[in-house]
Amino acid sequence: MKIVAIIPARMGSSRFPGKPLALIHGMPMVGHVYFRTRMCRLLEETYVATCDREIFDYIHSVGGRAVMTLDSHERCSDRTAEAMLKIEAELGHPVDIVVMVQGDEPMVTPGMIEAAVGPMLQDSSISVVNLMARIVTQEEFEDPNEVKVVVGLHDEALYFSREPIPSRKKGVSEVPMLKQVCIIPFRRDYLLKFNALSPTPLEQIESVDMLRIIEHGDRVHMVMTDANTVSVDTPADLERASNLLQEDKLPAVYLSKPDGQASPSGK
Repeated sequence: MKIVAIIPARMGSSRFPGKPLALIHGMPMVGHVYFRTRMCRLLEETYVATCDREIFDYIHSVGGRAVMTLDSHERCSDRTAEAMLKIEAELGHPVDIVVMVQGDEPMVTPGMIEAAVGPMLQDSSISVVNLMARIVTQEEFEDPNEVKVVVGLHDEALYFSREPIPSRKKGVSEVPMLKQVCIIPFRRDYLLKFNALSPTPLEQIESVDMLRIIEHGDRVHMVMTDANTVSVDTPADLERASNLLQEDKLPAVYLSKPDGQASPSGK
């Protein structure tokens, strides 16, 4: 089974421009994502897919692999698919599974990737998986930057929203508050199929790509992670991630001089 990870990253975020190169403990955020992702032993290789020369040059400066993509992509999955086809040409063979790891997940762990890929290795009918995690505060539950998800009895996504779902307005003291974690394995052919599907009304309303799958009648299998993770959408999120990484053991593995190639900042 040929499995690669691709980390789509671009400088032009509307909410936090330049965030892939924003520093966390002296290393650009995308560097944390890259080095932590490639620790997963299931992966044949890890790549960063970007349309920005600054990101490309940084990844190469620390001994990593990066792929330049078009600057016209509106969705991470499109960038990932373009990079996948270029990577396959370089490898000389098709891949089986592509793990799309968003470049704003600096607390990703090898175990999270293994958990996400696991169901696909056991069940060939599963074409795409999302991780999910528990929301522990009302503030996070109401944050529109945090994508919430509700699931059925067999851990398949029923709906994604930036609104707080399910409702807490009926007097229920406890409801399952769950968020999407953007570690998303696709089977190779399904990624191409997904990108060929027409965008759907709810996807556009919510600005959540995975709704396209549900609206077209396919399944998104969800896997719970207990890992403490923060996706970085704002400078405040960056500060939260920085504080949490102070207690994390993985940075000690890669923060000094990764691969002996360069300092964390790429200088």
